[in-house]
Amino acid sequence: MTSTALSQYYAAVDAGDFDTATSLLHPEVRSAILLPSGPIRGEGRQALRDYLSGRGEVVRRHVLLRETAADGLEFAYGAVYDGDTRTGHFLAAVGIGADGLVTAYQVAFDPDLALLPDS
Repeated sequence: MTSTALSQYYAAVDAGDFDTATSLLHPEVRSAILLPSGPIRGEGRQALRDYLSGRGEVVRRHVLLRETAADGLEFAYGAVYDGDTRTGHFLAAVGIGADGLVTAYQVAFDPDLALLPDS
């Protein structure tokens, strides 16, 4: 797979390196995290950092199964694991600014629906 901003972001988040994760974001990034419990919207790097920090201690990893980039947009689809247990799948998209930073981040997570068989 390619080394997109999304793959770099998830690798940093999974490693607990929120400094690196947020360095990939534009200072005024807009975000929407769509969870079964409801959406979490934010504006600015700090909003995403607060969300990540607010999850507490988690042993979570994002396994990217597909990713692509075209014309200032990146997309990723993957599975989420807490420890060894797959908890669901996610579909993420980001807008990339001229400076290479993420200007908008949207992700939807679902514990039941898988878009790829056996994923």
